[in-house]
Amino acid sequence: MKHFFIILFFICSVPCCVAQIGEQTIVRGTVLEEGTYNPFPNANVEVVGGAYTTTNAAGEFRLQARIGEELVIRHEDFETVYHTIGRNDNIKLTVAPNKTKPKAVKRNKQVTQERFQQYLDSAKNVLKKDAKISIEYVAKALATDQEQALSKLQKAKAYELLGDIYTYWKQHDLAVSNYKFAIRDNVSTQRQLKLAKAYTLNKNYQESISLYNELKNKSLSNYNEVLRLEGLGDTYKNTGDLNKAITQYQQALTLAEKHLFTPKVTDLNSKIAEAYDAKGATKPAEDYYENSLNLANKETRKRAAEEKTKVADFYSKNRSYREEIQLRQEALKDIEVLSEDAVEKEQEIDNESALTPQKQNYKIANAYAAQENIEDAIPYLQKSIKEAKTNNDLVVQKDATRKLGELYRAKGDITKAEETFKDYEVVVDQLYVQKEQEISQAARFSRDLTLKQTRIESLEKDRALNESRYQLAVENQSLVNQSNRRQKWIIGVLIALALALLVAAYLMYRNNKQQKFANNLLALKSLRSQMNPHFIFNALNSVNSFIATNDERAANRYLSEFSGLMRAVLENSEEDFIPLSKEIELLQKYTKLEHFRFQDKFDYDILVDDAIPTDQFKIPPMLLQPYVENAVWHGLRYKEDKGNLLVHFQLKDENTVVIIIEDDGIGRAQSKAIKTDNQKKQKSQGMSNIQRRISILNDMYSDTIAIAISDKDQTNHTGTRVAVTLKKH
Repeated sequence: MKHFFIILFFICSVPCCVAQIGEQTIVRGTVLEEGTYNPFPNANVEVVGGAYTTTNAAGEFRLQARIGEELVIRHEDFETVYHTIGRNDNIKLTVAPNKTKPKAVKRNKQVTQERFQQYLDSAKNVLKKDAKISIEYVAKALATDQEQALSKLQKAKAYELLGDIYTYWKQHDLAVSNYKFAIRDNVSTQRQLKLAKAYTLNKNYQESISLYNELKNKSLSNYNEVLRLEGLGDTYKNTGDLNKAITQYQQALTLAEKHLFTPKVTDLNSKIAEAYDAKGATKPAEDYYENSLNLANKETRKRAAEEKTKVADFYSKNRSYREEIQLRQEALKDIEVLSEDAVEKEQEIDNESALTPQKQNYKIANAYAAQENIEDAIPYLQKSIKEAKTNNDLVVQKDATRKLGELYRAKGDITKAEETFKDYEVVVDQLYVQKEQEISQAARFSRDLTLKQTRIESLEKDRALNESRYQLAVENQSLVNQSNRRQKWIIGVLIALALALLVAAYLMYRNNKQQKFANNLLALKSLRSQMNPHFIFNALNSVNSFIATNDERAANRYLSEFSGLMRAVLENSEEDFIPLSKEIELLQKYTKLEHFRFQDKFDYDILVDDAIPTDQFKIPPMLLQPYVENAVWHGLRYKEDKGNLLVHFQLKDENTVVIIIEDDGIGRAQSKAIKTDNQKKQKSQGMSNIQRRISILNDMYSDTIAIAISDKDQTNHTGTRVAVTLKKH
């Protein structure tokens, strides 16, 4: 896929090129002076829009490129040489030193400026379609600085466009860096407002507030002042200071109404309503939502649909289901028209957007279900599932399928409920695979953008270094008789370079540390996503056993308890840590279910010391359940007489809780001995995931969790004791 984007990029960016770019190759070469054949060091060697290097003291260079790309070799002391790369090129180039400056410099400069603007225009055209290609175009625009020096304004425009690209693709840290580069080269109100907004999106709230307040003292246009007040309100809302947020929004609204900035008037009414709603002030929120809804209906169909769904969410939160259903049905009509337009324009439907028919049908069904109107809810769920399948929206398909199964069960149609839950199981499996792929793609996407940004920054450093070399040569010629002063200057340059290397080494170390932390977060998310399907499938096996024995009452009771457990599991599935109280509640529900199935095999106790502040201690979700599962399935289930299971939460000290999971089952050794050959080949996914999660979390949070497993009876090797040590963090 990566090669495809690179090929597509070069085809689009070089209109005169009709041959497809070929495979990668290593280009080697030597640059020698004509006549003397002395090596030519420090010549610039570059693949257009690609790799860059310089010749060494022997005049040699080596870089990686693609067959068919153009190689440019340039130096101020000879005319620029262009060469089309072939397979395993070994170039031997002799150059004649320039005696005079080349003619038509003005024309060359004009061509360079035109090419610079073409690259920026191309980057804007593909900004919302392909981040990598858009960034490559900007890199090419900045690379023209090697041919003719760009003005600071031009470089500011290029870096500002980079910031816009990263903002659209939600790489807010990179957006902040590039907006800073743009402001460094050319300060403007527009760039400062973009930087302040990027600070907010990157959660640098104090920096954002400081910059917005700094802009207050500048003479801004009326529209920019509206943007400043609105942005300041957004930042205060994100910090939880809702009163200040409302004040800023209302000031912006007054100014927008005065100068007839109609779209902003709509947006600000909506944002004020959101802030009041967050405060719990329902009446003023409803009034402002009514204003925003009326205004949005006078704008585009898309804006009207967006506001209808937002206000419908507000009504849903406040249990005004009739109003919610009416708005969502109106929004559905708008969405159908928008979808038809998208199909005609061959545009893909964004499943992340709220404006999809599957999401609105699902929410209408939920509203009917909340009113206990099952008959009206079911058709909307069926529509939602159908639309979700058409648009490949597995998340909504999963939720709608699960809800449909619950409604069938509530209706008493057990057959359809069972069929629907089977469909739900299939969708969960598909979603699990899709989420793994999305996590991998997101990591690769972020890594690719970071590499491209690093290369762009290296172009800037190379340009600065080339300028430094040129200035050094000029000064050496003019100060040939002032050796002492020249030596001091060289020493100063060397010190500066050494400091630059130290800074670069520090930045590399910091970036590597941040990347490692980000990778750990992605790994934890992947492991959590694996735990839920694993747990669901194990629990559904228990349901299957009741169905197999025709115990319908037990199966129904088990499913009822199981749905409550599943709700608790899914609520916690996106969190790295949850309060210990929630984990205890989940464990109690799970153990109750296992005891319901194996009540003739064991009794259990879950004891929690009264001194434990369970809401202050945090624990990874689903950490204890696999150990209880192992105790029941591999220890107590095979015991001839009735066994006992004890889960005891003990307060060791104010910062440490010890959790003991103890059973008097057959023990690990005997359990392993009675396993079948097939079972021995399989490794417990739950145990493996727990070990990896604990390893990653301890690495990130300094040994928060420790696990110790031993035999309860050391002499007879029976029973199992698991001690989990949990520390505050």
